[in-house]
Amino acid sequence: MRRPADAAVRRRADAGNVGVRVWKPVLLATLVAALAGAPLLALPTAAPAAPSTLEMARLDTGVLQQLNDVRALHGLLPLRLNAALDASASAHSPEMGAKGYFEHNSADGTVFWRRIQHWYGSTGYGSWSVGENLLWSSPDVDPLQSMRLWMASPEHRANILNPRWREIGISAVHLAAAPGTYDGLPVTIITTDFGVRRA
Repeated sequence: MRRPADAAVRRRADAGNVGVRVWKPVLLATLVAALAGAPLLALPTAAPAAPSTLEMARLDTGVLQQLNDVRALHGLLPLRLNAALDASASAHSPEMGAKGYFEHNSADGTVFWRRIQHWYGSTGYGSWSVGENLLWSSPDVDPLQSMRLWMASPEHRANILNPRWREIGISAVHLAAAPGTYDGLPVTIITTDFGVRRA
């Protein structure tokens, strides 16, 4: 079941920039051909390039910077990247894209905190807590846009401004045509997994 905050973010992401671009050179060539009475030739058009792995890594870094900037404005400690939380997020984003769903729980029904616990263990700690924010947008999103969307949702804002979080993992992926929930559209999906462990 979707949490209300996820649905709000999803609806906002659904309203992203999806449409047909008419490029001036193509429009001009069509007009010239029509005026000259020449048969219209099919002009090749380049599909927009999918973001590279480097661009997704920059998005991850930018999201972390935005999160920590917002936390600093509220007098909170910055979050440190954690390899285990990063592995959890890096497993979840591509799974959601490949299997066409947008949920905190995994495709097999595993609740989100158990999925995160698989990577970010609780054994040996007296205190352990995790949280998660998700976002998807079509076709893409930048760090500032993602922060605006999350901060507009009370549940996501609460996660970002939770003073107990100390660590985070972030994974942004882009799919050229994602199935299911994403209707075959190009999408960018971001998972942020928050955590704290204390002895």
